Amino acid sequence: MKKWLMALAGALAMALMMGSALAATNDANVTRATLDNGLRVVIVRDTLAPVVTTEMNYLVGSDEVPKGFPGTAHAVEHMMFQGSPGLSKGQLLAIASNMGGSFNADTTEGVTQYFFTVPSSDLDVALHVAAIRMRGVDMTVAAWQKERGAIEQEVSRDNSSPIYKFISQLQAHMFAGTPYAHTPLGTRPSFDKTTAAELKKFHDTWYAPNNAILVIAGDVDPATTLQKIRGLFGDIPRKTLPARPEFRLQPMQAKTIRLPTDLPVGVVALAWRTPGLRDQDYATAAVLAAAMSSKRGKLFEMGLTGKALFGEFAGNFMPRAGVAFALAGFPRGGDAQAVLKSLQGIISGAATRGVPADLITAAKNKAIADLEYKKNSVPGLANAWSEALAFRNGKSPDDIREAIAAVTPEDVDALAKRIFDPKRAITAILTPTSSGKPSASKGFGGAESFGGAPSGSVTLPAWAQAAFAKLELPKFSTNPASFTLANGLRVIVQPESVSKTVEVIGRIDTNQDLQAPKGREGVVEVLGSLFDFGTTGMNRLQFQAALDAISAHESAGTSFSLAVPAANFAKGMQLLADNELHPAMPAQAFAVMQRNQEGAVAGVVQSPGFLNGLHLDQALYPPGDPDLRHPTPKSVASLTLADVQHYYAETFRPDMTTLVIIGDVTPDEAHKVAAAAFGGWKNPATPRPNTHYPAVPDNKASEFHTPDTSAVQDSVTLAETIPLGYNSPERYALYLGNQILGGGFDARLMQDLRSNAGLVYGVSSSVSLQKHRGTFSVDYGCDPDKVAGARAMVVRDVKGMQDAAVTSAELHAAKGKMLRSLALGQSSFGSIADNFLTLAMQGKPLDADAIAAKKYMNMAAADIQNVFKRYVRPDGFVTAVKGPAPK
Repeated sequence: MKKWLMALAGALAMALMMGSALAATNDANVTRATLDNGLRVVIVRDTLAPVVTTEMNYLVGSDEVPKGFPGTAHAVEHMMFQGSPGLSKGQLLAIASNMGGSFNADTTEGVTQYFFTVPSSDLDVALHVAAIRMRGVDMTVAAWQKERGAIEQEVSRDNSSPIYKFISQLQAHMFAGTPYAHTPLGTRPSFDKTTAAELKKFHDTWYAPNNAILVIAGDVDPATTLQKIRGLFGDIPRKTLPARPEFRLQPMQAKTIRLPTDLPVGVVALAWRTPGLRDQDYATAAVLAAAMSSKRGKLFEMGLTGKALFGEFAGNFMPRAGVAFALAGFPRGGDAQAVLKSLQGIISGAATRGVPADLITAAKNKAIADLEYKKNSVPGLANAWSEALAFRNGKSPDDIREAIAAVTPEDVDALAKRIFDPKRAITAILTPTSSGKPSASKGFGGAESFGGAPSGSVTLPAWAQAAFAKLELPKFSTNPASFTLANGLRVIVQPESVSKTVEVIGRIDTNQDLQAPKGREGVVEVLGSLFDFGTTGMNRLQFQAALDAISAHESAGTSFSLAVPAANFAKGMQLLADNELHPAMPAQAFAVMQRNQEGAVAGVVQSPGFLNGLHLDQALYPPGDPDLRHPTPKSVASLTLADVQHYYAETFRPDMTTLVIIGDVTPDEAHKVAAAAFGGWKNPATPRPNTHYPAVPDNKASEFHTPDTSAVQDSVTLAETIPLGYNSPERYALYLGNQILGGGFDARLMQDLRSNAGLVYGVSSSVSLQKHRGTFSVDYGCDPDKVAGARAMVVRDVKGMQDAAVTSAELHAAKGKMLRSLALGQSSFGSIADNFLTLAMQGKPLDADAIAAKKYMNMAAADIQNVFKRYVRPDGFVTAVKGPAPK
């Protein structure tokens, strides 16, 4: 529960679509060039893994759209996937499928980005695609008609989000009279009036080499790469660009926005206009936002004292302006005005008395130290350079370092006084509302008939054929060390030298549903909230100050983590272990957090998302299954501090814990530090517990609808149980078949439901396996009148996996994609550590990916057909629809 509450600020930040990204750089690893046609190129060598990310940044977005057509840039982004002269849509999809990496795009106010993350060996193919799409794009009337249906489903999806509704109204008021008054998403009425010719004109006007920045990061040879770029892009003619729209911020007045929400808890927010990424005082604004969000600050304290369920602050910066917001949560039926008053009081104090100087210093030091972490991810490094050059108009991600270092407390206080003006604040109150309980349905489909079959094989261009003709086993650059301390704690170490940082993640194998006494559901949520109150040796402020002193990021609980400069690794591990092994759990804090959790749970159990999920589980699993247990206000209210302490003592045990350490550290050093920090941790006298759910019989097919009055689009899940676990030999064939059915844009479901029929924006299938049981599911979102048609197509395509073997082209492409995806799992510290942790927790060898690669390489089409015949039941789905009633 606590993690969900604190993630709400992140949801708001994502809705605003922009954030700052910082990364340290070494000029020896950076190659820059500007071609004669104006294309700017930056190549950043990073040897973390044999992976490369390419990002083509076109300096155009929703700022430049025609009046009355706010989504034009967004629509062009969609149409860029419909093919180009010399590269058909089918070829483009086949190439993306074969490469197996991330192939996508996004549209913001002033920049539209197209990015690939692929094995380094596929760089040449990725560059060919980028060059062809810069030269031109196919935008036929027929293609736009189909894609318009998909993009309108995306609009419906976002308009179903209360967060998006809030952001839309906020921007319309805060940035009235400027291009920022509308989001890049677009509207259904404007898309209905948009023509393919207008989209083609927008592309031909703005998509030019002299209006683009190409960023490449990864394990590549810079000189060879630059030579390839000159050959592919050098003869594309530059264009005369139109004048940019004027951007004149208007004076704004206070405004209050009130919205109902399907969120489990209510939210009050205060928002203000701030400097943007390109403004002189951007660094000051960034430091202000970081200081206000400190865990030692008054806002965070709101969630620890009972004044709110949580308190948070964030700054989100666009090129010309930004938005800062403070927000706090209140329980369903709670006093929103009281929480708002407390929030306003904290902000008023910062404006009149200033921000504590020690929080400003800590924010600056941590921001500068964090510059190094972007090196720990190949895509993250590319993003940092793109945002520095294309969004911030800077020279590198590192050029913000001096600006941050120069910020003074006086600068921060002056900015706080200027922007935290109540006469110019936007206030938002999002109040939870009841939508009704799930109800059984008589059926969502059956009458529709959809002919045709998924698209067949295509002939790739000559420059792509050689890259994908032969399947090869992936190259793995990781070589972890593993050891177990005397108390049973397992430690996995992966040394890396790309940055002077160390990241640590750990997990304790626990399961509240199997380990909490009956009537004590919610004990984990209350326990998790108590780790913010310091340790038995340091109160929460002292503990957080100690973390700030070494510029570390830390979290504790059943899952725990640490990110720290390598020089402070030992001290960081000591603090992490102190929090994990000696949490303070003060009685007063327990009383506050118990009330907070009780209030939050009261809202959760009435929310459409929870009700929908619970009803789905009840349809999938038999009565009494432990997965059906969940916290209730009564169970949380009945907890005592002794209950929480007892659960902690019984379940937090080293012999059920795995720790992964990755970064600038040797195995010997990691062993020494881990033993010193965690070696004294003792196991309880009880035997190791069982934490795995039991096997279950096949579910019965059923259908139900959960009302959600805040949604304009339905969220649909088709799910069923399957008698497979994560150690089942058949899992490889099921995973590979799932890739063909619903594993990407080129998959059968996506092609049928989106590309060919325009019924949905996105659809995917997934296989989720536990030790003794699993589920197979399909998820999509669509308008209420399209639920039945989309469902019929899903069932037809699932049956198609049983009725006939997949084609040789599909099998080859899926194998290539799965093999490449295994290599791409090494593209960041986080993905490497998460993978090792998952393998260890499942009792698998750390080279399991290499074993899986050989399994996929040798898979036959008949193996996939047989596993779908044996384990997947097209007529056994539970169909869950959340949103308006299907028509």
